[in-house]
Amino acid sequence: MERNNLYPIFLKAEKLHILIVGGGNVAEEKLTFLTKSSPDATVTMVAPMFREATTALALKYRVELRTDSYHPKYLIGKDLVIVTTDDPEVNIQIFTDCRSINKLVNVADNPPYCDFYMGGIVTKGNVKIAISTNGQSPTTAKRLRQFFEEILPENINKMVQNLNIYRKTLKGDFEEKVAKMNEITEKLIEKG
Repeated sequence: MERNNLYPIFLKAEKLHILIVGGGNVAEEKLTFLTKSSPDATVTMVAPMFREATTALALKYRVELRTDSYHPKYLIGKDLVIVTTDDPEVNIQIFTDCRSINKLVNVADNPPYCDFYMGGIVTKGNVKIAISTNGQSPTTAKRLRQFFEEILPENINKMVQNLNIYRKTLKGDFEEKVAKMNEITEKLIEKG
């Protein structure tokens, strides 16, 4: 049976500099989801042209638009690279350039050329759930995201805040605190 061996992490995107190469529909989609999840992310986009909606989105967030073709100089100072061009040769060149200088890269819709995937994300206050299909089905990730957005209560953030306040009042060693938090939160997973 196949298994997803990806290791999920949550990045502090505001502390990173992200490069998106491309200016079409896919680039706009990546930028939309990135800024929705991390509105303070620092992003540079490079493309010969940008869609009108991409330009409007860039003005709303910290996005620098560079009207130019890809050149390796744009990798300098970037932490993550997202590639969305419609030219497979350019995409593979960017992947190769990134790998040669140890930059993490995602070539959209081309799993063999991805160090990471941008899955579905559900955010409700401090609660964030990331969904991955191991690059196999973005549509499934989208549907799961919609499912979790519907079933997670809007007030889940209040519960998280209250549990954090309570956790800070606990006395004892680490194991005692974990046991008490487990006791209090076990009702969250009880089946009716």
